[in-house]
Amino acid sequence: MATEIKLPRLGQGMESGTIVKWLKSEGDAVEKGEALYELDTDKVTQEVEAEASGLLLKIAVREGEVPVGQTIAVIGEAGEEVPEVAADEPEPAAEPEPEPEPEPQQEDGRPAERDEWPAVSSGGRVKASPLARRIARERGVDIASLRGTGPEGRIVAEDVERTEAGAAPAPAAAPAPVVSGEVERRELTSIRRTIARRLTEAWQIPVFQLRSSADMTRVNALVARLRENEEGPKLTVTDVLTKVCAAALMRHREVNAQWSDDVILLHPTANIGLAVAAPQGLLVPVIRAAERLTLAEIGVARSDLVTRARQGKLQREDLEDGTFTISNLGMYSVESFTAVLNRPQAAILAVGATEDRAVPVEGELAIRPMLTLTATFDHRAVDGAPAAGFLQSLKELLEEPALML
Repeated sequence: MATEIKLPRLGQGMESGTIVKWLKSEGDAVEKGEALYELDTDKVTQEVEAEASGLLLKIAVREGEVPVGQTIAVIGEAGEEVPEVAADEPEPAAEPEPEPEPEPQQEDGRPAERDEWPAVSSGGRVKASPLARRIARERGVDIASLRGTGPEGRIVAEDVERTEAGAAPAPAAAPAPVVSGEVERRELTSIRRTIARRLTEAWQIPVFQLRSSADMTRVNALVARLRENEEGPKLTVTDVLTKVCAAALMRHREVNAQWSDDVILLHPTANIGLAVAAPQGLLVPVIRAAERLTLAEIGVARSDLVTRARQGKLQREDLEDGTFTISNLGMYSVESFTAVLNRPQAAILAVGATEDRAVPVEGELAIRPMLTLTATFDHRAVDGAPAAGFLQSLKELLEEPALML
Protein backbone atom coordinates (compact mmCIF):
# COMPACT_ATOMS: atom_id res chain seq x y z
CA MET A 1 0.00 0.00 0.00
CA ALA A 2 1.32 3.43 -0.95
CA THR A 3 2.70 5.63 1.85
CA GLU A 4 1.96 9.34 1.95
CA ILE A 5 5.02 11.33 3.05
CA LYS A 6 4.01 14.29 5.18
CA LEU A 7 6.09 17.27 6.24
CA PRO A 8 7.45 16.31 9.69
CA ARG A 9 7.60 18.45 12.81
CA LEU A 10 11.35 18.65 13.44
CA GLY A 11 11.24 20.64 16.64
CA GLN A 12 8.98 22.20 19.24
CA GLY A 13 7.12 25.19 17.85
CA MET A 14 7.75 24.32 14.19
CA GLU A 15 4.63 25.05 12.16
CA SER A 16 5.96 25.05 8.61
CA GLY A 17 9.09 24.48 6.54
CA THR A 18 10.35 25.33 3.07
CA ILE A 19 11.23 22.54 0.66
CA VAL A 20 14.44 23.66 -1.03
CA LYS A 21 15.33 20.73 -3.27
CA TRP A 22 14.31 17.12 -3.90
CA LEU A 23 17.22 14.68 -3.89
CA LYS A 24 15.15 12.06 -5.74
CA SER A 25 12.97 12.28 -8.85
CA GLU A 26 9.59 10.70 -9.50
CA GLY A 27 10.11 7.04 -10.42
CA ASP A 28 13.40 6.70 -8.49
CA ALA A 29 13.88 3.86 -6.03
CA VAL A 30 14.04 5.02 -2.41
CA GLU A 31 15.29 3.20 0.69
CA LYS A 32 13.92 3.96 4.13
CA GLY A 33 16.39 6.25 5.93
CA GLU A 34 17.85 7.56 2.67
CA ALA A 35 18.04 11.36 2.20
CA LEU A 36 14.92 12.35 0.25
CA TYR A 37 14.81 16.17 0.16
CA GLU A 38 16.30 19.33 1.70
CA LEU A 39 14.11 21.26 4.12
CA ASP A 40 14.71 24.84 5.26
CA THR A 41 13.23 25.55 8.70
CA ASP A 42 13.44 28.67 10.83
CA LYS A 43 16.77 27.47 12.23
CA VAL A 44 18.67 25.38 9.73
CA THR A 45 18.61 23.69 6.34
CA GLN A 46 18.88 19.91 6.59
CA GLU A 47 18.29 16.71 4.66
CA VAL A 48 15.17 14.75 5.59
CA GLU A 49 15.18 10.96 5.33
CA ALA A 50 12.56 8.81 3.62
CA GLU A 51 10.03 7.18 5.95
CA ALA A 52 9.48 4.14 3.72
CA SER A 53 11.10 2.09 0.94
CA GLY A 54 9.78 1.78 -2.62
CA LEU A 55 9.40 3.98 -5.67
CA LEU A 56 8.84 7.71 -5.43
CA LEU A 57 5.48 7.64 -7.20
CA LYS A 58 4.59 11.31 -6.85
CA ILE A 59 6.07 14.58 -5.63
CA ALA A 60 3.08 16.64 -4.53
CA VAL A 61 5.01 19.78 -3.55
CA ARG A 62 8.07 20.59 -5.63
CA GLU A 63 9.34 23.47 -3.52
CA GLY A 64 8.21 26.29 -1.29
CA GLU A 65 6.69 26.73 2.17
CA VAL A 66 4.57 23.85 3.46
CA PRO A 67 2.69 23.50 6.78
CA VAL A 68 3.58 20.63 9.09
CA GLY A 69 1.50 17.54 8.34
CA GLN A 70 0.76 18.28 4.68
CA THR A 71 1.39 15.44 2.23
CA ILE A 72 4.37 16.28 0.03
CA ALA A 73 5.04 12.95 -1.72
CA VAL A 74 3.88 9.36 -2.16
CA ILE A 75 6.10 6.24 -2.00
CA GLY A 76 4.84 2.84 -3.12
CA GLU A 77 5.34 -0.08 -5.51
CA ALA A 78 5.57 0.01 -9.32
CA GLY A 79 2.15 0.13 -10.94
CA GLU A 80 0.43 0.96 -7.67
CA GLU A 81 -2.37 3.47 -7.85
CA VAL A 82 -1.35 6.85 -6.42
CA PRO A 83 -3.88 8.11 -3.88
CA GLU A 84 -5.31 11.56 -4.33
CA VAL A 85 -3.18 13.92 -2.27
CA ALA A 86 -5.05 16.11 0.18
CA ALA A 87 -4.60 19.83 -0.19
CA ASP A 88 -3.10 22.09 2.46
CA GLU A 89 -6.47 23.54 3.40
CA PRO A 90 -9.36 21.58 1.84
CA GLU A 91 -11.99 23.53 0.05
CA PRO A 92 -15.39 23.63 1.80
CA ALA A 93 -18.20 21.37 0.56
CA ALA A 94 -20.03 22.54 -2.50
CA GLU A 95 -22.70 25.07 -1.66
CA PRO A 96 -24.98 27.28 -3.72
CA GLU A 97 -22.84 29.89 -5.42
CA PRO A 98 -23.04 33.11 -3.39
CA GLU A 99 -23.79 36.49 -4.83
CA PRO A 100 -20.59 38.17 -6.08
CA GLU A 101 -19.11 40.55 -3.54
CA PRO A 102 -18.75 44.19 -4.51
CA GLU A 103 -15.28 45.25 -5.50
CA PRO A 104 -13.29 47.03 -2.78
CA GLN A 105 -13.58 50.79 -3.02
CA GLN A 106 -11.47 53.70 -1.86
CA GLU A 107 -12.85 56.41 0.38
CA ASP A 108 -13.90 58.51 -2.63
CA GLY A 109 -15.93 55.60 -4.02
CA ARG A 110 -13.50 54.69 -6.82
CA PRO A 111 -12.53 50.96 -7.17
CA ALA A 112 -9.45 50.05 -5.18
CA GLU A 113 -6.24 49.20 -6.99
CA ARG A 114 -5.78 45.45 -7.48
CA ASP A 115 -2.69 45.31 -5.27
CA GLU A 116 -4.72 46.77 -2.36
CA TRP A 117 -7.07 43.77 -2.23
CA PRO A 118 -6.62 41.20 0.54
CA ALA A 119 -5.32 37.74 -0.42
CA VAL A 120 -8.51 35.66 -0.36
CA SER A 121 -8.87 32.19 -1.88
CA SER A 122 -11.74 31.12 -4.07
CA GLY A 123 -13.37 29.52 -1.04
CA GLY A 124 -13.39 32.82 0.84
CA ARG A 125 -10.49 31.86 3.16
CA VAL A 126 -7.45 34.09 3.51
CA LYS A 127 -4.37 32.39 2.07
CA ALA A 128 -1.60 32.60 4.68
CA SER A 129 1.25 30.47 5.97
CA PRO A 130 0.87 28.87 9.42
CA LEU A 131 3.68 31.04 10.80
CA ALA A 132 2.01 34.20 9.49
CA ARG A 133 -1.27 33.18 11.13
CA ARG A 134 0.46 32.54 14.48
CA ILE A 135 2.32 35.87 14.45
CA ALA A 136 -0.85 37.74 13.48
CA ARG A 137 -2.76 36.01 16.29
CA GLU A 138 -0.08 36.81 18.87
CA ARG A 139 0.15 40.48 17.85
CA GLY A 140 -3.54 41.12 17.33
CA VAL A 141 -3.23 41.80 13.58
CA ASP A 142 -6.30 41.22 11.38
CA ILE A 143 -4.79 38.91 8.80
CA ALA A 144 -7.76 39.39 6.46
CA SER A 145 -6.73 43.03 6.00
CA LEU A 146 -3.25 42.19 4.70
CA ARG A 147 -2.00 41.70 1.17
CA GLY A 148 0.32 38.76 0.67
CA THR A 149 3.63 38.90 -1.18
CA GLY A 150 4.13 35.13 -1.28
CA PRO A 151 3.25 32.74 -4.13
CA GLU A 152 -0.25 33.41 -5.54
CA GLY A 153 -0.72 36.25 -3.05
CA ARG A 154 -0.15 34.04 0.01
CA ILE A 155 0.45 36.02 3.21
CA VAL A 156 3.82 35.18 4.77
CA ALA A 157 5.35 36.11 8.13
CA GLU A 158 7.14 39.16 6.73
CA ASP A 159 3.83 40.67 5.59
CA VAL A 160 2.50 40.51 9.15
CA GLU A 161 5.69 41.91 10.66
CA ARG A 162 5.84 44.75 8.12
CA THR A 163 2.24 45.75 8.82
CA GLU A 164 2.67 45.43 12.60
CA ALA A 165 5.66 47.76 12.38
CA GLY A 166 3.60 50.29 10.43
CA ALA A 167 5.57 50.06 7.19
CA ALA A 168 3.99 50.23 3.77
CA PRO A 169 3.29 46.93 2.00
CA ALA A 170 5.89 45.77 -0.49
CA PRO A 171 4.90 45.69 -4.17
CA ALA A 172 3.60 42.37 -5.41
CA ALA A 173 5.47 42.60 -8.72
CA ALA A 174 8.72 40.69 -9.13
CA PRO A 175 11.81 42.81 -8.33
CA ALA A 176 13.74 44.28 -11.21
CA PRO A 177 17.03 42.56 -12.00
CA VAL A 178 20.15 43.97 -10.38
CA VAL A 179 22.01 46.35 -12.65
CA SER A 180 25.75 46.78 -12.23
CA GLY A 181 26.55 49.97 -10.32
CA GLU A 182 23.09 50.26 -8.73
CA VAL A 183 21.75 49.20 -5.34
CA GLU A 184 22.15 45.46 -4.79
CA ARG A 185 19.07 43.53 -3.70
CA ARG A 186 19.53 40.55 -1.42
CA GLU A 187 16.38 38.51 -0.99
CA LEU A 188 15.65 37.51 2.61
CA THR A 189 16.29 33.88 3.47
CA SER A 190 14.11 32.09 6.01
CA ILE A 191 17.00 32.22 8.50
CA ARG A 192 17.39 35.99 8.06
CA ARG A 193 13.65 36.48 8.49
CA THR A 194 13.74 34.38 11.65
CA ILE A 195 16.72 36.32 13.03
CA ALA A 196 14.88 39.59 12.45
CA ARG A 197 11.69 38.32 14.07
CA ARG A 198 13.44 36.83 17.11
CA LEU A 199 15.57 39.94 17.70
CA THR A 200 12.49 42.15 17.47
CA GLU A 201 10.74 39.99 20.05
CA ALA A 202 13.83 39.94 22.29
CA TRP A 203 14.03 43.74 22.22
CA GLN A 204 10.64 43.91 23.97
CA ILE A 205 11.95 41.99 27.02
CA PRO A 206 12.86 44.07 30.12
CA VAL A 207 16.60 43.52 30.42
CA PHE A 208 19.58 44.94 32.29
CA GLN A 209 23.32 44.72 31.73
CA LEU A 210 26.25 44.26 34.07
CA ARG A 211 29.89 44.76 33.08
CA SER A 212 33.12 43.56 34.64
CA SER A 213 36.78 43.16 33.63
CA ALA A 214 38.94 40.11 34.29
CA ASP A 215 42.72 39.77 34.37
CA MET A 216 43.51 37.12 31.74
CA THR A 217 47.15 36.54 32.71
CA ARG A 218 46.61 33.00 33.99
CA VAL A 219 44.09 32.04 31.30
CA ASN A 220 46.47 33.13 28.55
CA ALA A 221 49.26 31.09 30.13
CA LEU A 222 46.95 28.07 30.45
CA VAL A 223 45.81 28.27 26.82
CA ALA A 224 49.41 28.68 25.58
CA ARG A 225 50.50 25.61 27.52
CA LEU A 226 47.56 23.48 26.37
CA ARG A 227 48.11 24.52 22.74
CA GLU A 228 51.52 22.89 22.86
CA ASN A 229 49.71 19.56 22.65
CA GLU A 230 49.80 18.66 18.96
CA GLU A 231 46.91 16.20 19.21
CA GLY A 232 43.34 17.38 18.74
CA PRO A 233 42.09 20.92 18.01
CA LYS A 234 43.97 23.94 19.30
CA LEU A 235 42.25 25.22 22.43
CA THR A 236 41.05 28.82 22.49
CA VAL A 237 39.96 31.39 25.04
CA THR A 238 36.37 30.61 23.97
CA ASP A 239 36.84 27.05 25.22
CA VAL A 240 37.95 28.36 28.62
CA LEU A 241 35.03 30.80 28.67
CA THR A 242 32.63 27.94 27.92
CA LYS A 243 34.00 25.90 30.80
CA VAL A 244 34.04 28.90 33.17
CA CYS A 245 30.48 29.91 32.28
CA ALA A 246 29.27 26.35 32.83
CA ALA A 247 30.90 26.24 36.28
CA ALA A 248 29.45 29.65 37.22
CA LEU A 249 25.97 28.63 36.03
CA MET A 250 26.06 25.59 38.30
CA ARG A 251 26.87 27.91 41.23
CA HIS A 252 24.14 30.40 40.24
CA ARG A 253 21.28 28.35 38.84
CA GLU A 254 19.01 31.42 38.87
CA VAL A 255 20.90 32.57 35.78
CA ASN A 256 20.69 29.18 34.02
CA ALA A 257 17.01 29.88 33.58
CA GLN A 258 14.15 30.38 31.18
CA TRP A 259 11.11 32.62 31.62
CA SER A 260 7.70 31.13 30.91
CA ASP A 261 4.27 32.68 31.32
CA ASP A 262 3.54 31.04 34.67
CA VAL A 263 6.87 29.52 35.83
CA ILE A 264 10.62 30.08 35.77
CA LEU A 265 12.49 27.00 34.54
CA LEU A 266 15.87 26.35 36.21
CA HIS A 267 17.94 23.97 34.09
CA PRO A 268 20.01 21.20 35.72
CA THR A 269 22.84 21.35 33.17
CA ALA A 270 24.71 24.14 31.41
CA ASN A 271 24.04 23.85 27.67
CA ILE A 272 26.25 26.60 26.31
CA GLY A 273 25.41 28.14 22.92
CA LEU A 274 28.18 29.76 20.88
CA ALA A 275 27.17 32.53 18.49
CA VAL A 276 28.73 31.74 15.08
CA ALA A 277 28.73 34.05 12.06
CA ALA A 278 27.90 31.63 9.25
CA PRO A 279 27.34 32.50 5.55
CA GLN A 280 23.57 31.93 5.93
CA GLY A 281 23.34 34.14 9.03
CA LEU A 282 23.95 34.04 12.78
CA LEU A 283 23.66 30.53 14.23
CA VAL A 284 24.02 29.36 17.84
CA PRO A 285 25.08 25.70 18.05
CA VAL A 286 25.02 24.22 21.55
CA ILE A 287 27.62 22.36 23.64
CA ARG A 288 25.50 20.25 26.01
CA ALA A 289 26.34 19.65 29.68
CA ALA A 290 29.52 21.70 29.38
CA GLU A 291 30.09 21.51 33.14
CA ARG A 292 30.82 17.79 32.76
CA LEU A 293 33.33 18.16 29.93
CA THR A 294 37.08 18.71 30.10
CA LEU A 295 38.64 21.63 28.25
CA ALA A 296 39.89 19.20 25.60
CA GLU A 297 36.38 17.77 25.09
CA ILE A 298 34.93 21.27 24.85
CA GLY A 299 37.59 22.15 22.26
CA VAL A 300 36.66 19.13 20.14
CA ALA A 301 32.93 19.92 20.37
CA ARG A 302 33.45 23.62 19.60
CA SER A 303 35.67 22.91 16.58
CA ASP A 304 33.15 20.43 15.14
CA LEU A 305 30.12 22.70 15.63
CA VAL A 306 31.76 25.84 14.27
CA THR A 307 33.11 23.99 11.21
CA ARG A 308 29.73 22.46 10.39
CA ALA A 309 27.95 25.78 11.00
CA ARG A 310 30.13 27.52 8.42
CA GLN A 311 29.67 24.65 5.97
CA GLY A 312 25.89 24.70 6.38
CA LYS A 313 25.85 21.15 7.75
CA LEU A 314 24.34 21.66 11.20
CA GLN A 315 21.37 19.49 12.19
CA ARG A 316 18.39 20.89 14.04
CA GLU A 317 19.37 19.11 17.26
CA ASP A 318 22.70 20.99 17.20
CA LEU A 319 20.76 24.23 17.78
CA GLU A 320 18.27 23.12 20.42
CA ASP A 321 18.12 23.06 24.23
CA GLY A 322 20.61 25.88 24.88
CA THR A 323 20.38 27.46 28.34
CA PHE A 324 23.00 30.24 28.00
CA THR A 325 24.85 31.92 25.11
CA ILE A 326 28.35 33.34 24.61
CA SER A 327 28.90 35.93 21.87
CA ASN A 328 32.60 36.66 21.33
CA LEU A 329 33.70 39.54 19.07
CA GLY A 330 37.17 39.85 20.56
CA MET A 331 38.78 38.57 17.36
CA TYR A 332 37.46 41.71 15.60
CA SER A 333 39.20 44.03 18.11
CA VAL A 334 35.85 45.03 19.62
CA GLU A 335 36.53 46.36 23.12
CA SER A 336 33.05 45.69 24.49
CA PHE A 337 29.46 45.44 23.31
CA THR A 338 25.95 44.53 24.45
CA ALA A 339 24.43 41.31 23.11
CA VAL A 340 20.71 40.77 22.56
CA LEU A 341 19.11 37.93 24.51
CA ASN A 342 18.81 34.61 22.73
CA ARG A 343 15.21 33.83 23.69
CA PRO A 344 13.98 31.97 25.67
CA GLN A 345 17.28 32.00 27.60
CA ALA A 346 17.50 34.41 30.53
CA ALA A 347 21.12 35.54 30.00
CA ILE A 348 23.83 36.07 27.40
CA LEU A 349 27.50 37.01 27.73
CA ALA A 350 29.18 39.46 25.34
CA VAL A 351 32.98 39.09 25.21
CA GLY A 352 35.32 41.76 23.87
CA ALA A 353 39.02 41.77 23.03
CA THR A 354 41.77 41.16 25.57
CA GLU A 355 43.74 44.41 25.87
CA ASP A 356 46.80 45.47 27.82
CA ARG A 357 45.73 48.06 30.41
CA ALA A 358 47.31 49.78 33.37
CA VAL A 359 45.62 48.46 36.51
CA PRO A 360 46.42 48.73 40.22
CA VAL A 361 48.22 45.65 41.58
CA GLU A 362 49.16 45.65 45.26
CA GLY A 363 49.16 49.44 45.39
CA GLU A 364 51.11 49.99 42.17
CA LEU A 365 50.23 50.30 38.51
CA ALA A 366 50.95 47.29 36.35
CA ILE A 367 50.19 46.31 32.75
CA ARG A 368 47.80 43.39 32.60
CA PRO A 369 45.83 41.70 29.76
CA MET A 370 42.24 42.65 30.63
CA LEU A 371 39.03 41.22 29.17
CA THR A 372 35.72 43.10 29.32
CA LEU A 373 32.63 40.97 30.01
CA THR A 374 29.14 42.39 29.46
CA ALA A 375 26.22 40.21 30.53
CA THR A 376 22.59 40.86 29.60
CA PHE A 377 19.82 39.41 31.80
CA ASP A 378 16.07 38.96 31.48
CA HIS A 379 14.89 40.92 34.51
CA ARG A 380 11.65 38.92 34.66
CA ALA A 381 13.62 35.80 35.57
CA VAL A 382 16.83 37.13 37.13
CA ASP A 383 17.27 39.80 39.80
CA GLY A 384 20.30 42.04 40.17
CA ALA A 385 21.99 40.29 43.10
CA PRO A 386 22.19 36.75 41.60
CA ALA A 387 23.21 38.27 38.26
CA ALA A 388 26.03 40.18 39.97
CA GLY A 389 27.06 37.04 41.83
CA PHE A 390 27.25 35.14 38.54
CA LEU A 391 29.45 37.79 36.92
CA GLN A 392 31.67 37.88 40.01
CA SER A 393 32.14 34.12 39.77
CA LEU A 394 33.12 34.48 36.11
CA LYS A 395 35.76 37.03 37.03
CA GLU A 396 37.13 34.88 39.87
CA LEU A 397 37.32 31.73 37.73
CA LEU A 398 39.03 33.53 34.86
CA GLU A 399 41.60 35.06 37.18
CA GLU A 400 42.14 31.73 38.97
CA PRO A 401 41.31 29.08 36.31
CA ALA A 402 42.62 26.31 38.55
CA LEU A 403 39.41 26.71 40.58
CA MET A 404 37.36 25.23 37.73
CA LEU A 405 39.62 22.24 37.07
